Amino acid sequence: MNIQQLEYIVALDKHRHFLKASEACFITQATLSGMIKKLEQELNVILFDRSKQPVQPTEMGKKVIEQAKVALQETHKIRELVLESIAELTGDLRIGIIPSLAPYLLPLFLKDFMDHHQQVKLIINEMTTDKIKEKLKEGHIDVAILAIPLLDKELHEETLFYEEFYHYGQLKSDSATKKYIKPEDININKLLLIEEGHCLRNQVVNICQLRVKEDATMKLDYQSGSIETLKQMVDLNMGSTILPGLSVLTLNETQKAKLSTFVSPFPVREIGLVYYRHFTKKRTIEALRSSILRTIPETMLLKKNMCIIPVKQNSIFA
Repeated sequence: MNIQQLEYIVALDKHRHFLKASEACFITQATLSGMIKKLEQELNVILFDRSKQPVQPTEMGKKVIEQAKVALQETHKIRELVLESIAELTGDLRIGIIPSLAPYLLPLFLKDFMDHHQQVKLIINEMTTDKIKEKLKEGHIDVAILAIPLLDKELHEETLFYEEFYHYGQLKSDSATKKYIKPEDININKLLLIEEGHCLRNQVVNICQLRVKEDATMKLDYQSGSIETLKQMVDLNMGSTILPGLSVLTLNETQKAKLSTFVSPFPVREIGLVYYRHFTKKRTIEALRSSILRTIPETMLLKKNMCIIPVKQNSIFA
């Protein structure tokens, strides 16, 4: 039994097709088939049911494949430990980041990080919080930047900064001149939301104490996966929305006039770095953290007069 054989059975389990698995491993189909057959003979078990299309792992095969994934992750850690001992940071860093943060945070720190660590290749994917947790535990990404706390014992969290929430758009008519607003000053029936599956949606629900309501006067029920789309809808007087702090930095003066600040303690989302507890690239993580902290607005680093909004839906104002 060797590492290559373990990689081959994991690949076949993923693709469920000998040709596709062999192409993913950059070997011939005959080589892949032969190596897996040799492993089956060595273990004296059948790992895959070849009579089915697509190919299916047997019950014992499923158990062996799961253990193979663990073994491959541990082998990968050995390589990472060696790379971490080298003076200059090298290798790949696979980052997951939530969509409501990526367009605003990445342009701030990416150049700084890449200028300081030219031998590190960044591989960045936008994904929802649930998908990030899944990919971290599977070892498909190394670290994530997202709203915390996640309250997951398998994951390690480090706070980066605090992003204040603002209301964007028209308020109720009797609240229009207020310097600081409360959730009840918002016209809930005209509030535009980010779509289901995004943690930002849950946090907006928490801030505004939203409840499912039917209103015959509503002319638009719109949910978007993009903060920028929500901004444009508000600019067309189609409603209002809640924006996180980084997304308001690029607003023009006309747009800034539509912003309203909440009363103290100000609602914020806590943004952090999250990685699997047994992750070994600690120096690379620290380098990433340093770049972000160097480039984020200083006011977001201070924990003062704020109320951290939970990631899960749970109204804290009730």
